[in-house]
Amino acid sequence: MHASIYTDKELFQLISEGDESAFRKLFHAYVPQLRPLIMHITKTAAITEDIIQETFLRLWISRDKLIDIENPRSWILRIVFHQSFSYLRHQAVHHKAMDIMASVSESDNSTEETLAYTAMVQLIGNAVQQLPPQAKRIYLLSREKGLKIPEIAAKLFISPNTVKNSLVRSLQSIRKYLEASGHLIPAFLIWLLKL
Repeated sequence: MHASIYTDKELFQLISEGDESAFRKLFHAYVPQLRPLIMHITKTAAITEDIIQETFLRLWISRDKLIDIENPRSWILRIVFHQSFSYLRHQAVHHKAMDIMASVSESDNSTEETLAYTAMVQLIGNAVQQLPPQAKRIYLLSREKGLKIPEIAAKLFISPNTVKNSLVRSLQSIRKYLEASGHLIPAFLIWLLKL
């Protein structure tokens, strides 16, 4: 089976039937095209690789729907653009929140804000201590060590998706803890607060 004798539509048909070799052919055909495109958008090699992995993971997970897709290339590019721009939106929110947090911590004349910030950090610390051991380890590796999802996955010998899911659940758990304490705060700000 040579890759050039199959169209993308035919490869989608084979993948929808669970054909792993067709999946590999499609992967190897598209990655050289996608990598420079994603890199141009994200400007980050590690994020580029994450987006490629996420794109093909979604393709494999959704393989039962592939038979109905008329234009495979457009479908793949839609996933890539969605993932890339989601990353950029996240980065923009992250930078904006960091600027806000920096301005709060720099304003020494506002004792009330400083006390509120300190109390919030302490509450988050308490919430983190209540996480299950593995979730706590993953959260702290991400927050204190600054490790990225693939690095944490490699260090703990678990999949990147397990790490990502754990971080999402941890943030939800921390947010619920804060809400129970009478504090409403967006999840992305929880992520930005230093422990």
